[in-house]
Amino acid sequence: MTLDPTGRPLAVPQQDTPIQTPVWSSPVRRTNLSTVVWASIGIVVAALALLLVLVYLSTFLGPGAVLVCLLLALVPLTLVVLAVRWIDRWEPEPRPALWFAFLWGAGVSIVTALVFDLGVQIVVATSGVARPAGDFTAAVIQAPLVEESAKGFGILLLFWVIRGQFNGPIDGVVYAAMIAAGFAFSENIQYFGVAMLDGGIADLGVTFLLRGVISPFAHVLFTACTGLAIGFAARRASGSSYLGAVFIGLAAAVLLHAVWNGAFFLLTDDASLVGYYFLVQVPMFLGAILVVVMLRRKEEALMVQRLSDYAAVGWFTPAEVAMLATPRGRRQARAWAHGQPQARRLAMNRFITDATRLASVRQRLVSAQLRPSRRSGAAARPGSTPDQVEEARLLGLLMDDRAQVIG
Repeated sequence: MTLDPTGRPLAVPQQDTPIQTPVWSSPVRRTNLSTVVWASIGIVVAALALLLVLVYLSTFLGPGAVLVCLLLALVPLTLVVLAVRWIDRWEPEPRPALWFAFLWGAGVSIVTALVFDLGVQIVVATSGVARPAGDFTAAVIQAPLVEESAKGFGILLLFWVIRGQFNGPIDGVVYAAMIAAGFAFSENIQYFGVAMLDGGIADLGVTFLLRGVISPFAHVLFTACTGLAIGFAARRASGSSYLGAVFIGLAAAVLLHAVWNGAFFLLTDDASLVGYYFLVQVPMFLGAILVVVMLRRKEEALMVQRLSDYAAVGWFTPAEVAMLATPRGRRQARAWAHGQPQARRLAMNRFITDATRLASVRQRLVSAQLRPSRRSGAAARPGSTPDQVEEARLLGLLMDDRAQVIG
């Protein structure tokens, strides 16, 4: 008898379960052609936008300065990407979606901000508004509104295109962080380049310290508000009811961004800025870390709860739930699979991934069943919904994964 990583025999599901019964003859790992097409188009367009940004920066910084500043901008970018990988390791998002998110932030969002800023400058120049007031308005009102809207729309696009894999607030934070990382990457190249041209190595060092070392997660913190809101909406809302949550998250992102930018206008001496940073921004960053940790733990607890629904009717054993839905169980499972043939090792990875997606689908089904009863006491309408169809498909894949793990 083949044992699972917990030392217990792998269970055979009961076929009379009332949850869903998949088509056993052909569990399909399908790839939606329209999603692939849209993803390819999106990545190409966003990459072209980034190329346009680099060309634009080269026109007034020079190719050499852009190259040097690009290498420096990779330092804070690496810090953010490592943080995103840590957040995302529980349920890794598709690589193409992460690339799109980064390119959207670094390319499309920057182009949007530049074009809007050019239009505003033309209006300001023709209206005779004093330049200092114009600068304050641009930094505290215009930049937060335009930049956070552009970044937030990128998250919303991902929500629309890969709705089936946009499962909750952690996913929203991951995509928001990648978009913000891309935006900050391009913006840092500009700031580093201007500092180097205006003040030489000394000014470049100070700017790198401020933007690359002290505050590499500033844009992540702002845009994460929008990502969190969309992520919560993905789990609970239906139809167009998520739009209210999107605007709430966007408003929070704009407010945090405005406060950050406003501090650099209202606090004119270095001591005040340092005090503001440690008294306001550092606790805010630490609070954001705490929120992410709590969300991660809630995701793990929710997965245990949802997979236990299936264990109660025989799809999984309690040991399998612990193996699939807890960090320790997953570590043991992957350690066990590491010494197995490649086919079995890959099947174990699919087993864990498919179980994670199944738990997310189940949560949406449970939420959909609760919403009508809270409003009117009516029962859920009969018929197969897209989530029920996906649930059946994933159950079939999971049984196929288990069979391959057993070998």
